[in-house]
Amino acid sequence: MTDNLQPNTPDDIDLVQRYRQTVLEYEALDEEIDGLLSRHDGATEHMSAEDHDHYRRLAYKRDTIYNQMKALERQIALDDESDETR
Repeated sequence: MTDNLQPNTPDDIDLVQRYRQTVLEYEALDEEIDGLLSRHDGATEHMSAEDHDHYRRLAYKRDTIYNQMKALERQIALDDESDETR
């Protein structure tokens, strides 16, 4: 989506940069969660209480970042639509 976006204003550039940073944060958290799961045979049932708590914190943070990412995507899409009508 953002690869085709041609930012026109400093606000557009800031929005795209925030989106890209959010995607990187999401991917890093997702990788950390995947690593934690793989160390425990792919299941939270095999985790210690401490690792399970850590997993839940990571998952909550990943979900929060995901929601931010989707909100930015909608904002970028809305900005694209209004640019097309000009």
